[in-house]
Amino acid sequence: MENCIFCKIIRGEIPCQKVYEDDTFLSFLDIRPTNKGHCLVVPKKHYRWVYDVPNFGKYWEAALAITLAMQKALNPSFVTYVTHGLEVPHAHIHILPRESSETSFVPEHKKFRNNEMSEVADKIRKEL
Repeated sequence: MENCIFCKIIRGEIPCQKVYEDDTFLSFLDIRPTNKGHCLVVPKKHYRWVYDVPNFGKYWEAALAITLAMQKALNPSFVTYVTHGLEVPHAHIHILPRESSETSFVPEHKKFRNNEMSEVADKIRKEL
């Protein structure tokens, strides 16, 4: 998809804070995070929905690897996932590090400085 923002990120046309990459998937920090470390995992090939991705198990294995690294790097109380994908029509898994004090289903978006985002991405990458 030529105009898909995630496809543009995958092609390197738009920069991102990359956390993980293999031949099939890319993970990067969300630019509208709910918490420090909020990541997206997208297939490099364009699919509309998460359930359209043919290697569904491998997709979730990538998400799990990022989650385990996130737990070591950021020490959240727990991690949640969101896959609704309504804002961007490209399959994506949100990986949300959470604190026990958070009670809302999906927390509000927050803003962090670029250097904070880089530090968080580095911490997670180091644990992969």
